[in-house]
Amino acid sequence: MIDRAIDAWLREHGDGLIATRRHLHAHPELSREEYATTEFLMERLELAGARVRRLASGTGLVCDVGDSESRSRLAFRADIDALGMTDEKDVPYRSQVAGVCHACGHDVHTTVSLGAALYFAHHPDELPGPLRFLFQPAEEQVPGGALDVLADGGIDGVDAIIGLHCWPKVDVGVFGLRSGSVTSAADMAAIALHGPGGHTARPEETVDMVSVAATVVAELPGAVDELIGEAGAVKLVFGSVHAGDAANVIPTTCELKASVRTPRLDVWEMLPALVDKALRRVLDVTTAEFELDYTSGVPPVVNDDGLIETVRTALRDEFGSDGVVEAEHSWGGDDFAWYSREVRAAFVRLGVHDPAWSGRLDLHVGRFDVDERSIAHGVRALVAIADAHFGRS
Repeated sequence: MIDRAIDAWLREHGDGLIATRRHLHAHPELSREEYATTEFLMERLELAGARVRRLASGTGLVCDVGDSESRSRLAFRADIDALGMTDEKDVPYRSQVAGVCHACGHDVHTTVSLGAALYFAHHPDELPGPLRFLFQPAEEQVPGGALDVLADGGIDGVDAIIGLHCWPKVDVGVFGLRSGSVTSAADMAAIALHGPGGHTARPEETVDMVSVAATVVAELPGAVDELIGEAGAVKLVFGSVHAGDAANVIPTTCELKASVRTPRLDVWEMLPALVDKALRRVLDVTTAEFELDYTSGVPPVVNDDGLIETVRTALRDEFGSDGVVEAEHSWGGDDFAWYSREVRAAFVRLGVHDPAWSGRLDLHVGRFDVDERSIAHGVRALVAIADAHFGRS
């Protein structure tokens, strides 16, 4: 077997990449507070001779490798922020920041993109075409730091963009691909109900606020489906309901909060009006007053069919046919969707599960961790995708 430049580079630098991931994991930063992470990445990239600029928003970087005068760039997106939650693992690289944790794999995404950028910076003869590496802040915020990148010209001159995301449902060395919609739009609906209040002994004489709230929780999802004319196109789920303090007092107000998700772009664009109309229908039989504060979050990520096929070919050539599986659609959202509305995009799932461990942890849990062999696999994947995109065999 021919020993390629990427093979030799990963043998030499693989342990260093794992150390980088552990450093980032131990020093997580919340959305729009990624100052130390930005400085760390900038220093590493500038030492390698890459062209780097900080985003105008203050955190995050745009890094270019290779000249773009003749061809449009291929971009790779890595998100650099962490979650506001406690790291519950007992490992040497456990988060040293109370209440902040890399429980979504952003430390892995960042390390993989950094590794690929450093590899190409040190091997310009291996560079198949002009590349851009986006180290994006605030993915965990709504509507997301991708909008900061777009506003700052981060994808100017970019022809296509790749996003790599940890996928704990499959083993390390396996990648998940899907054409079309791969994630869902993620919005939020906050509903405030109002009534005169009263005594629980006489609910028929007032607006029985808790009963009305229960009706909204039970009937609003179905009312939205009915307006769309298709069951299952929207997932409206309440995560917060607050009303009253005493068992014998009917409250005057109730506040409800729900997430609203759909994989369909056409439905997402109609959701604010649909939820408002459905809520009016549900409350029409009551005398409760209401206010709806609807927040549009991110649209669904829609993968480009042609780009996905290029990625599929590249990954199968690199990892074999067993290394690529069909990714299931996710009801979760990702602000990578904003890029997919501007240029051809491919959102790729990176397997991070250790097959020697029988358990499987989901994203956004305090004990989330990865099989760190996935880092080298991720770097190989980005290199292979770049070669395939520019037609280099």
